[in-house]
Amino acid sequence: MMLLRWLASGMFALSLSAPLMSEDAPPLVADSPIETLFTDFGLPDGPAWDGVNTLYIPDVKGAKLYRYNPAKNERSVVLEDSGRLSASFFNLGRLYVSDNGNGRISVLKGKTLEVQDQQDPDAKPPIRPNDLVVDKNGGVWYTLTGQNQVAYVSPQGQRSIGVEGIDSPNGLILSPDENTLYVAAYKPKQIWKYAVTGPGKTGPGALFATMDDGPELGADGMTTDRAGNVYCAGAKDVWIWSPAGKLLHKIVCPTRPINCAFGDANMQSLYITGFGGLYRQKMNISGKPPQIPTVASVQPANEKVPPTAVPETVQAHLDVVYAQEVDRKLLADIFVPTTGAGPFPAVLVVHGGGWVHGDKTKFRAMAVSLAACGYVTAAIEYRLAGEARFPAAIHDCNAATRFLRAEARTYHIDPNRIGAVGGSAGGHLVGLMATGSDVPELQGHGGHPDQSSRLQAAVVLAGPLQIATGSVAERSRATEGPSFARHFFGGSIDEARSLYELADAYAKISKDDPPILFQTGEKDNPALNADSQEKLKGAGVWTDLKIYPDGQHGCWNQRPWFDAMLGDIDGFLQEHLKP
Repeated sequence: MMLLRWLASGMFALSLSAPLMSEDAPPLVADSPIETLFTDFGLPDGPAWDGVNTLYIPDVKGAKLYRYNPAKNERSVVLEDSGRLSASFFNLGRLYVSDNGNGRISVLKGKTLEVQDQQDPDAKPPIRPNDLVVDKNGGVWYTLTGQNQVAYVSPQGQRSIGVEGIDSPNGLILSPDENTLYVAAYKPKQIWKYAVTGPGKTGPGALFATMDDGPELGADGMTTDRAGNVYCAGAKDVWIWSPAGKLLHKIVCPTRPINCAFGDANMQSLYITGFGGLYRQKMNISGKPPQIPTVASVQPANEKVPPTAVPETVQAHLDVVYAQEVDRKLLADIFVPTTGAGPFPAVLVVHGGGWVHGDKTKFRAMAVSLAACGYVTAAIEYRLAGEARFPAAIHDCNAATRFLRAEARTYHIDPNRIGAVGGSAGGHLVGLMATGSDVPELQGHGGHPDQSSRLQAAVVLAGPLQIATGSVAERSRATEGPSFARHFFGGSIDEARSLYELADAYAKISKDDPPILFQTGEKDNPALNADSQEKLKGAGVWTDLKIYPDGQHGCWNQRPWFDAMLGDIDGFLQEHLKP
């Protein structure tokens, strides 16, 4: 985002370099060309996705703040005379901006910018924030390029210097677990990493990566994806490194890139700002969505959407690392009751999305509401098909159960009372956890091998248990239209039968399985798991089906169905997770 980039720009070939990842993993970048969306900016800079439907783009040279709705392909002006905004970042329901021209960090409130941190306007040389990133508590890290510093302002407005003596700091980003701060040094084209030791505090810096593509300056704006891979705009390309610093890919841009951010409903588009405008590259891997609001005052008012605010009776632990596969850290949002004697029963909450989309924030309302009922809940992420194919996802789910048992004292959990709730594809994974806990191939190596992954209760919200037979297998053979299963397993039932059979929860039903409650909307597919129910009953396993009038697929995240389904889940868990 260096403002010096106004002085020079270059045109480059529109193509993707050969991917640098191993052949056994899905490629990061989708097999589609980069798109040019708009070319009429003065100079677009750090974009930010709001987690719903809007991409914000500051036009630093045109002195405007734009919003873009990709679903409608509509762009509009939010602020007509915004001044020199050099970056934006959306988190916790708010848009934070780096107001370079006025030397301040601000938050967008309606049609105005409310100042969060004001530098001394009379300082010589001027102190001007460049790029910024906002942590899960609302603290803001930002680069002071002229001072060779990275500053931090707490949610209470207290400023500190987190990094000293880095040459021309420019872009910066936090790792998904927020334990590492990455900073781009513009002139030497280096990326440095710092362990975050506290709010606004870091340990010694270590060189993470260097752009070795010639003499031209330019390590600029940054982002990460959900796997923790680090993206940085360079002189010609957007560079991508693994968390270990291995170069994975370079996206060649139509013009010199400035910054980048993930966006769109499924977080599978990389938006890139450059000297020629705004570009979009479709990705297979997803970005990490912004944190949703934890307080009611910021949550958008919508009577159909259940509340996601965390009540005073619940303590939130966001982005906790529950497992690690090589350098990939898996995260969970854990919610612990603050009232009651404990230890409490625990519930894993597993999101849906066809094994291809979705993230743990989508089940925030379910996780928070169950915690308010007296359960420790853990809404988990797992590796989606665009990152790693099956059985990675079930390995992650089972690792999460083992983590809860291993950390039972930390989170006041009764390790003998752990259940799980999952919706759609997450329902399949929960069903597989329930029936396949004794299958070694489903366990993975995500940590705590001394602990059991066995559940004591499971709730399946409209997720299929039959995978090697039934509708999932049949749709995988379709030659037209998408099949999420083909992405998840790497082929159709005929091409990857062994994986479909490994994923088949129905085939693994036995008398040792925990009780399973099925829930579905009336207008979804109530007969989806009829065969599984009959087999469970035949094995002597408790099971039941609850059908909710007029409910369609996904009704568990909408009112009025959410409240009825939550009540039934609570009643089921109280009965089957007894001390």
